[in-house]
Amino acid sequence: MTTGGTPTAGAAARLLGPALLAGLLTAGCGSPGAADARSGPSAPPPSSPSAGPSTTSPGELCTRVVAHWAREVLDSTSYGDYQSMGLSNGQYDILRTVVDAARTARKHQGASAADELIDRETAERCAARYRPGSPTEGPWQ
Repeated sequence: MTTGGTPTAGAAARLLGPALLAGLLTAGCGSPGAADARSGPSAPPPSSPSAGPSTTSPGELCTRVVAHWAREVLDSTSYGDYQSMGLSNGQYDILRTVVDAARTARKHQGASAADELIDRETAERCAARYRPGSPTEGPWQ
């Protein structure tokens, strides 16, 4: 690395390169909301997390997941495995009931009626299932 006690230009570049890179990467790191005096006032800080993160209730989550899979399997002749869909056994029961009803509605009333039925029936059945807070039929239901 040295020639007669003096670092060579290549050795200096290898040592200086990572240091410069680290300096550039950390230059943009400041405290949140810190303003540069040349750029004027900073934007207001993000809203306070004091309200807490929003959560999705088990009934709403059930409705979203079951309605999604109902639309996916509506045109299919099989449902697939409930575990691969991320459903519990009870949610899978809701799925099968809703899809059977949606197929009938689509046959007699059209696709938009089937779509509305999926939304309505899934919401009602999932709300009823999770009304007490969680399913009561056991861990696999």
